[in-house]
Amino acid sequence: MIKRAALPALAFLIIANFLGYAIIGSNGILSLGDYRRLKAEKVVEFARLEEEKERLAHRAQLLDPRRADPDLADEMVRSELGLVRPDEVIIAIED
Repeated sequence: MIKRAALPALAFLIIANFLGYAIIGSNGILSLGDYRRLKAEKVVEFARLEEEKERLAHRAQLLDPRRADPDLADEMVRSELGLVRPDEVIIAIED
């Protein structure tokens, strides 16, 4: 009788193992909330990176050699070469 029950018992244990991983495993049903939370975080980060990309694209457009913005070019040259005096006040104007 034990020999007849061994094969179904082994099959039951294997199926139970797969069901356990399907429910509480790293990719199981219970980890679905973590995936949703991570997705929400990634959506926020993606939006921030898109804004940064647009800002950098605008700045690159202002630095186009064919029609460079003189104020931005002056600002960059003075800051890179250290020509800004300590008593100067630089006012940044946002568009």
